[in-house]
Amino acid sequence: MSIFILFCITGFFIAVLALSQSIVSKKYQLRHDPRIDRIVMALPGVNCTACGYRRCSLFARAVVEGKVPVDGCMPGGARCAHEIGDIMGITVAELFERMAVVHCKGGHGQVKVVAHYDGLADCYGATLVGSAGRACNDGCLGLGSCVRACPFGALSITANGVALVDQEKCNGCGLCVKHCPRAIISLIPRVHKIFLACSNHDWGSGVLDDCSVGCTACTLCVLATPSGAIVITNNLPVLDYQSRETFVPAASKCPQKCFVDLVKARPRANIDTKCDGCAVCLQVCPIAGAIEGTKGMRHRVVKELCIGCGICLEHCHAHAISLWGGLGYKSTTMPSKRYQR
Repeated sequence: MSIFILFCITGFFIAVLALSQSIVSKKYQLRHDPRIDRIVMALPGVNCTACGYRRCSLFARAVVEGKVPVDGCMPGGARCAHEIGDIMGITVAELFERMAVVHCKGGHGQVKVVAHYDGLADCYGATLVGSAGRACNDGCLGLGSCVRACPFGALSITANGVALVDQEKCNGCGLCVKHCPRAIISLIPRVHKIFLACSNHDWGSGVLDDCSVGCTACTLCVLATPSGAIVITNNLPVLDYQSRETFVPAASKCPQKCFVDLVKARPRANIDTKCDGCAVCLQVCPIAGAIEGTKGMRHRVVKELCIGCGICLEHCHAHAISLWGGLGYKSTTMPSKRYQR
């Protein structure tokens, strides 16, 4: 019996030793997996921690181990994701580059000041004692926690006291989103140029009592978007960026000018001689008076009123409408004085 017990114990330890050697061997093989080095070379190499790992090399190892998806590096964007997918032998779905936007533009001249704040220049600290002296309980505090969190220098605090994103520097890493205690920063597809710049969840005059540029939930933007790509949730418009909407009509209809359009100059519609006067363009145009004409005759666009939404172009069966003019970004929105990190 004792010999049998000894034999069982010996067999047990042999099995444990074999298992440990197998585990060590797998770890050794993974440590020297050439794919890790190739993925590291494909990454931006900034160690921004947006992926949840302290270093790019740790993220690369996690990809090989199957712990994170190949598109987990937001600063790297679609190019990086596809390159890593090729390394891992995985087909990556179509990706859209993202950018950060600040859902507030209520600065010193727009938000009512109810107290003098003389505390820490930190948004988290200010939320512990109120709203840094501002009447709005949902807007930007302007103390720069997001600025300090951005490793790419893409955020600044304007002279008006509101956070602003430099779209040319922003790569959609999302660190500013995580470091905003008010949750007023989000990531949207870069192809979209319009977003709501308000986070006040009050309604009607309650908003205007606090901020002159706040959203009153009037629903005019919803009515200007018959596709349903804008809905009111908790007294704020929510834009569906997965839709084909440009949200240009919605932004133009907002009486409070709560939407920000990053395009410097929208193109204008033009109707050429192919127009047969069907008047469909006049019926679908969201701006009254922007298109003139008599049925059966060539119509014309009033350039001063046209907002460049392109709706008429999509509905013209004669293909007589085109958009004239270029797109660009507003350089004038950049602050003259920046918050220094």
